[in-house]
Amino acid sequence: MKEWRRLTRSFTYALQGISYTVRTQRNMQIHVAAAIVVLAAAWWLQIPRSDVLLVLFSIGLVFSLELVNTAIEAVVDLASPEWHVKAKIAKDVGAGAVLVAAILSLIIGVLVFGQPLLQKVWG
Repeated sequence: MKEWRRLTRSFTYALQGISYTVRTQRNMQIHVAAAIVVLAAAWWLQIPRSDVLLVLFSIGLVFSLELVNTAIEAVVDLASPEWHVKAKIAKDVGAGAVLVAAILSLIIGVLVFGQPLLQKVWG
């Protein structure tokens, strides 16, 4: 029973972290909105399941890195309230990781949605 309680508590903490990030981080809100649009488009265009899995993986990667970036920013702000070059590097690298994932997701999106979207629009 204790193990179940610990597991439940771990999930609760994780969900609180996700909730905090969605509520407070503008970029995460943009990612969530984009994910909803992309998944709706996948349904509308009847994208094959294997391609949808690539899209879901891309969405998960961007979300995960945005969560990690938010954690990095919080820890850096706690450890170094004043500006410091090392703090800037940590924050920039975290943001860079999100950017790399977002660019990869964009490329995957173009490859997955390009042809079906053109066919749907132009017949």
